[in-house]
Amino acid sequence: MKHLPLAVALCLPLAAAATPDPSDWEAVLEEAEGQTVFWNAWGGSTTTNDFIAWVGERVAEDHGVTLEHVKLTDTADAVTRVVSEKQAGTDSDGAIDLIWINGANFAAMKEADLLFGPFAEQLPNWQYVDTEDKTVRTDFTVPTEGYESPWAMAQVVFMYDTADIDAPMGSMEEILDWSQANPGRFTYPQPPDFLGTTFLKQALVDLTGNPAALQQPVAEADYDAVTAPLWAFLEELTPTLWRQGRAYPQTGPAQLQLIADGEIDMAISFSPGEATAAIANNQLPDTVRTLVLDKGTIGNASFVAIPYNSGSAAGAMVVANFLMSPEAQLRAQDPEVLGYGTVLDMDKLPSDDRAAFEDLDLGIATLSPAELGNVQAEPHPSWMTRIAEDWAARYGTAQ
Repeated sequence: MKHLPLAVALCLPLAAAATPDPSDWEAVLEEAEGQTVFWNAWGGSTTTNDFIAWVGERVAEDHGVTLEHVKLTDTADAVTRVVSEKQAGTDSDGAIDLIWINGANFAAMKEADLLFGPFAEQLPNWQYVDTEDKTVRTDFTVPTEGYESPWAMAQVVFMYDTADIDAPMGSMEEILDWSQANPGRFTYPQPPDFLGTTFLKQALVDLTGNPAALQQPVAEADYDAVTAPLWAFLEELTPTLWRQGRAYPQTGPAQLQLIADGEIDMAISFSPGEATAAIANNQLPDTVRTLVLDKGTIGNASFVAIPYNSGSAAGAMVVANFLMSPEAQLRAQDPEVLGYGTVLDMDKLPSDDRAAFEDLDLGIATLSPAELGNVQAEPHPSWMTRIAEDWAARYGTAQ
């Protein structure tokens, strides 16, 4: 999700045919039993790691599938591994069976025919997915076409400490004004970290006068004109940041630690429930709350995809299907576990499951769906890559 591997641009042969057949679920379950699934997923959060471990326990109990979490710092590393295997002729029993993926990395793998499928819309739990109001069939404007399966909804929010900030801010201009009045009390993760690049995209979406251009590939837009407001904003913001913008936290959890340590008062998140979850886990003070911008904030889905050469595609589909189950979705939304948004449509659920979601206490720092307001569309993935490169050239060496 952070930056696009250059090797993906190579001309690669078509991927192998999709087997086993996801429409024959009983056959999938039979084949999956006894398989080991190596899930390459970001490993930078203890709560996320614990959730993945729980998923492993459940698929082992129900289906005899062993789940191994391969912890990544950058999803592009997994993409590069699959590309290398393709070049080496490793077209079966590859090292990776499942990837937590979206954005530029998904677009790259799809374009290079490195994905198993389509499979997602044939999984049994797809029947519960909200395909009308949630972006589960596109990924950063790219149609998923069944090659990745959704398992969480995300939307940009800002966590702020009410002990130091009296009222929430409604725009990037207001954040700039506040940061200028309170120097050193704000920062964001260093791009190409996903959250850091998300901050850049969110600023651009909020500041640009041409949001429609962001839905097209960057090569088809007047890049300099569209991004000029972003760079002007950063020129004013950067000197007011924590450590005067000469250093940045490397990850989202590092941001949270800065709030906990009293060094900053506000941080960006891509999980509306993260503040509540962090309060529940004693990572943040209970004075922290959540805000969104007046124009709305960027939202997207998290997906899993299966490489074309997985030797445990059946087991990987079992994991993907379980991630969409009401049981897993409810646990992921629990703020004491993850606080992620669900991909499910409550009207499609059995009454008992729907009641469980209705009874779930989202916590003191989580905004309701109505309070989250307008969900802004993700820019085309090429914007994230180009903006991250430009940020590094302008600010990345001043460490």
